Amino acid sequence: MSYWKELLGELIGTFILVFIGCGSVAVAVLYYPLSLWQIALIWSIGVALAIFATRQYSAAHLNPAVTFAMLLAKKDSWRKLPSYLIVQLGGAVLASLLLLALINSDLQRFELENSILRGNPVSYKSAVMFGEFFPNTGFENSLNVSHIQACIYEGLGTMTLVLVIFIITRKDFGINNLVPLIIGLTVGAIIMVVAPYTQAGLNPARDFGPRLVAYFGGWEKAAFPKISSGFFTVYILSPMIGGAVARFIFYFLFEYKK
Repeated sequence: MSYWKELLGELIGTFILVFIGCGSVAVAVLYYPLSLWQIALIWSIGVALAIFATRQYSAAHLNPAVTFAMLLAKKDSWRKLPSYLIVQLGGAVLASLLLLALINSDLQRFELENSILRGNPVSYKSAVMFGEFFPNTGFENSLNVSHIQACIYEGLGTMTLVLVIFIITRKDFGINNLVPLIIGLTVGAIIMVVAPYTQAGLNPARDFGPRLVAYFGGWEKAAFPKISSGFFTVYILSPMIGGAVARFIFYFLFEYKK
């Protein structure tokens, strides 16, 4: 396949999953009170559609943590890493820009009705449809999540996702046509478990791209968690480590021969 088609596939796929997934959170905040399982289901559909739509052009990683794990497994060239990260982030940014353009007037009305001044510390409550926060703002009155706990949740969630991807994409597994659906459902299941604590990012591009759009869209520092380094350690570093751990677990389970 053409290298440029690979990159375009990664960009479009990441765009689809971020637009649908973050859009579901926007709907829950602005228009209709969706429950956690409904948001998780929409994310599942978004991920599955993104993979179905792009896997004939690219590997459909759509996630830097997945790309990193696949490179550790020697399934692709390390030279592709910078370009994959750029287009994955680009897809997330483009999806977030479109989403903000579509909902901004309603979002401003929501902020006015709830006495939220965009850019003030409390305006993180209207930024949750872009970057993630810990604990999830919908559970902040009932949950206390430390910085370390948030890192563990994101790391374990991503590790589970990447391990499932490694297992179901084995050549001898025989379920190729079901792979996108299974991956999507895995994402939804992990969201059900992890989202109350960290909103379940599981994907550095999915978090950082929308967070950048929120930052420049007027939220500024309110687009980031209260712990200033949390966006990096919880939502970028921990998923990357989780993906790497999944690769080595898979190696010892299926590839290592004594």
